[in-house]
Amino acid sequence: MRKIQMVDLVSQYQDIKPQIQESFSQILENASFINGPEVSGFQKDLEAYLGVKHVIPCANGTDALQIAMMGLGLEPGDEVITADFTFAATAEVIALLQLTPVLVDVDPETFNIDPKAIRDAITPKTRAIVPVHLFGQCAPMEEILEIAREHDIYVIEDNAQAIGANYKFADGRLQKAGTLGDVGATSFFPSKNLGCYGDGGAIFTNNDELAHTIRGIVNHGMYRRYYHDVVGVNSRLDSLQAAVLRAKLPHLDRYCDQRREAARFYNAAFSGHAQLTVPVTMRGCEGICDTCDCHVFHQYTLKVGGGKRDGLADHLAGLGIPFGIYYPIPLHRQKAYLDSRYAEDDFPVTNALCKEVISLPMHTELDEEQLRFITSAVLDYMNQ
Repeated sequence: MRKIQMVDLVSQYQDIKPQIQESFSQILENASFINGPEVSGFQKDLEAYLGVKHVIPCANGTDALQIAMMGLGLEPGDEVITADFTFAATAEVIALLQLTPVLVDVDPETFNIDPKAIRDAITPKTRAIVPVHLFGQCAPMEEILEIAREHDIYVIEDNAQAIGANYKFADGRLQKAGTLGDVGATSFFPSKNLGCYGDGGAIFTNNDELAHTIRGIVNHGMYRRYYHDVVGVNSRLDSLQAAVLRAKLPHLDRYCDQRREAARFYNAAFSGHAQLTVPVTMRGCEGICDTCDCHVFHQYTLKVGGGKRDGLADHLAGLGIPFGIYYPIPLHRQKAYLDSRYAEDDFPVTNALCKEVISLPMHTELDEEQLRFITSAVLDYMNQ
């Protein structure tokens, strides 16, 4: 059996190696390292794939979130609501801009932000909501967009984990994750479903004026060289990373299909076990649905009952099976984000999830032998 990895980027590379090498060679020969044709080509390709008017590439996913907020003109003291159960970058950029992060609880089944918690957290200072499309499927955007319209506040999608996913509206319409709100941000970190070979990110919007502002921000506030019209940052996607992403983008749907196939295998093994809860997909999608592609399984995350999560982690580690705990500590307990406004009773779901969740290996190269070994290992421990 091949060595099991959490993410197998080496095997994935072999499939696209000739195209990557040819593109790298051309870039190195013509020295078009910054803002070269590969960057503009990837931008256009991704706009077409997502069905969005504007894609603005940038240096990484954290920058993408920060620049999106800068582009909207949020000011120090403005409140921004986001999920407590997520990676720190989501709250980090809010704090960096001297905005006020307002953390709220999540849904116990999908792990995504709870619309009721959003409503309860809104104050006259609320200017934006940042739903995180966690582990590969969209937050409940229809309800979130309705809340935003009612209160005249922005929606900034953190799409770092759900590139390629669709959101299914109640009327059956499908729309790509990251394109539903005022602006979306994504990461191309190597382990993402669409990942480069370093850092990279992008911002999405259908708003022409906002796109213009953001294009200046990513390049030191310049629209013309050495003329700085807005306060900006230095955040550009380099040509080598764009070439990788451009080579991978035509395969993204296949990559997501392969992840869904692995998730089906896991679900078939674990469904019905009294102490294991398999991932739940969004409204209207029974099981793991290919017709709407609503979950792209950036992570396959189980909930482990009976206080057995840490024991299962130790068992897997002993067998050389990698895993992830996303996330072991909620944001409201992190030293950087401690705030007297929060009480533990505000986050019953997040607090429980941090003790229960474990993510199993999930990538495009998992084979049946590996999947059987992983599922057998999990069940052997859970059935003790």
